[in-house]
Amino acid sequence: MTHTKLYLVGFMAAGKSTLARALARALDWEMVDTDALIEERQGVSIAQIFATQGEPAFRAAERAVLEELALRQRLVVATGGGLYVAPDNRALIDRDGVAIWLDVSLKRVIERLPRDGRRPLAVDRADLERLYLARQAAYRQAHLRLDAEMAAPDELVERVREWLGRQPSTH
Repeated sequence: MTHTKLYLVGFMAAGKSTLARALARALDWEMVDTDALIEERQGVSIAQIFATQGEPAFRAAERAVLEELALRQRLVVATGGGLYVAPDNRALIDRDGVAIWLDVSLKRVIERLPRDGRRPLAVDRADLERLYLARQAAYRQAHLRLDAEMAAPDELVERVREWLGRQPSTH
């Protein structure tokens, strides 16, 4: 595990992209959002990828981006909500950097989610709840858990910096 790469993991709408931008600014590192990178490269939205190519094609694109990012350092990565759930992806992330779980309640997720179809796995609320509960076990395996329910990004940045400061050097 290196402390020169941070992977933010957690459910959709947990605030991973927002915190990634704030952490990257604070650390003077680069920030990458895996979902945004996939959309940019494919030239279509994630919802369109799901609709036209299916979830397996999206997951393959996620894995390709993850493997590419493993070659870089001084990086804060906002991952898609399902990326850390796949055991192979989780193993790569855990070897390559620090996995930080942004833990928010399902109630908070629902409040934050737009109802415009941009989140294909959030269309059906019962399915969303099942997915949320199913992913919790994977997220719990992250190196650091942040209660991101009500905390401001600046507060979470400080918690991460304090935690990193307490970790033994990897060099």
